[in-house]
Amino acid sequence: MNNLKQLERLRKIHRLINLECTGTPLELSRKLHISVRQTYLLLEQLKEFDAPLKFNRRTKTYYYEFDFELTINISIQVMGREKLTNIYAGKTFSNYLFSLQGKCSKPNYLSYFKTKLDVAG
Repeated sequence: MNNLKQLERLRKIHRLINLECTGTPLELSRKLHISVRQTYLLLEQLKEFDAPLKFNRRTKTYYYEFDFELTINISIQVMGREKLTNIYAGKTFSNYLFSLQGKCSKPNYLSYFKTKLDVAG
């Protein structure tokens, strides 16, 4: 489970860096609900992936010096009562989430999401 949390934190920190709204390392750690030390470890991990990571002291935010894309895909298979259910998350799933903004009432959300999955499948 810790690996999944780590991947989710990497995805979130990447999104914040792309938006250039990380704030200082202390502010970023508060946004991620982790310690400052863990935040620095995540930033180091991004650098290990050759991320062109920079910090702007004037605006107090991290940013990418040039375009950098980090894609994290997670696939989990759950077996229950002799039936296999696939649960997918990642790039394809996140595209649906961005297009769901404004459709978040439960009935609309579920019907819209099911329609998108039927079309994609």
